[in-house]
Amino acid sequence: MKIKRYLSVALCVLLMLTLLACTDKGEEASVWEDATYTEDQSFGKGNKKFELEVEAEGKSVVFTIKTNAEFLGEALAEHKLVDGDDGPYGLYIKKVNGILADYDKNGAYWGFYQDGEYMTTGADETLIQSGAKYKVVYEKQ
Repeated sequence: MKIKRYLSVALCVLLMLTLLACTDKGEEASVWEDATYTEDQSFGKGNKKFELEVEAEGKSVVFTIKTNAEFLGEALAEHKLVDGDDGPYGLYIKKVNGILADYDKNGAYWGFYQDGEYMTTGADETLIQSGAKYKVVYEKQ
């Protein structure tokens, strides 16, 4: 009888440990789960050609874009690579490649860079330079 009791207790402990190992540990999901593209892509036809690298959580994809658009924001919206809210300074970009940066929720935002330098203009005010390399980085405060 004692052996059955010990085996029952041991089995219960083993089942509890198995359940604990299988439960969610509260880890945040990767922002890439909502990404539209996870591999490099090319878009459009036009006289101007530039690259846009999207970086988040140490991963990145590069988009090669051809366009006749004058401004960066216009070209990115044309290919549905960005989304956001219209504000007094133009489009406030909240989503890039389907990835949401929610400043109010977790302090995340999109930082824009041109040829390695942080941009001081919004995407709607940035003139496209053919051959330029733009980078958008998911950043948190």
